[in-house]
Amino acid sequence: MRGVDLNQFDFDYDLTWTGFFMNAGGKVYGRFGGRDGKVPDTQLTLTGLKNAMREALAAYQKDPTAPAERLTKPINRAEDYPSAAKRKPDACIHCHNVYDFERDNLVKSGQWSKDRVWVYPPPRNIGVTLDKDQQNRIEAVAPGSAAAQGGLRAGDLLRTVGGRSVASFADVQYALHRAPAAGQLPVTAERAGKPLPVTLTLAPGWREGDLTWRESMWSIPPNASVYGRDLTPEEKQALGLDPKALAFRQGDFVPRAAAQAGIKGKDIILGLDDRALEMTMLQFNVYIRLNFNVGDKVTYAVLRNGQRLKIPITLDKRDF
Repeated sequence: MRGVDLNQFDFDYDLTWTGFFMNAGGKVYGRFGGRDGKVPDTQLTLTGLKNAMREALAAYQKDPTAPAERLTKPINRAEDYPSAAKRKPDACIHCHNVYDFERDNLVKSGQWSKDRVWVYPPPRNIGVTLDKDQQNRIEAVAPGSAAAQGGLRAGDLLRTVGGRSVASFADVQYALHRAPAAGQLPVTAERAGKPLPVTLTLAPGWREGDLTWRESMWSIPPNASVYGRDLTPEEKQALGLDPKALAFRQGDFVPRAAAQAGIKGKDIILGLDDRALEMTMLQFNVYIRLNFNVGDKVTYAVLRNGQRLKIPITLDKRDF
């Protein structure tokens, strides 16, 4: 990401791959990429790419000299963030590092809020499943969702979301990223060749979703300071544990805060106190980050050599 103009190339920095369709002046006519969940390439189909390119080309032909839509971020390049100075001048800056640098900046200025983690919500957050090969075509609508209540149906074509033209999963995600935290979202669909304007009502919290796949998740404070391999259901059963309950084996490396608290490599982490948590190791790390703050004291439930322990720990900002 060194040298990349962040005001021009605005996208989800946790993605594995993304593409832009633009003119020579930087006007973006469409995007392609995006993801929803742990598998990085479920939305990346060649047929979907061709369809998005055709739509972008048609938009370009209508207005080939359209000016670029540029953001007004205070920092234009990733290497201009103060946190980037900690890296060697020739060290690679990965895409997700932009989120890390931006978060550090906001924390230092007192502007950080955990609501900021809900970036680029997927279409399913409004109740829509898109066709992977024609990514502005609605394949299914979840009953009771914002999309269903707004009147959208399977087979409808999405043309605009929040006033932005859409032709791909990435286009829809970008439009949803710019949508309000709650309130009204105008959408233009097409049904049987006719335009269909609808308004979706977004409830508070609609942006929230799965953060476990995001690389930038690991730098959200506070750090849980424990991570390792989830036990299989068979391993849990052999230890007398609920197969659905949280249980993961701490790796040989134990981060500073956990080591100081007394946690050892190969300890089995069962959660907090006596709370029954049905989640994975990654979900537990997200749970700690979203529900606690740096300096909070919690008690980890630990299984060591068949003995259950309760180990108090003070949550740290990060371990590296």
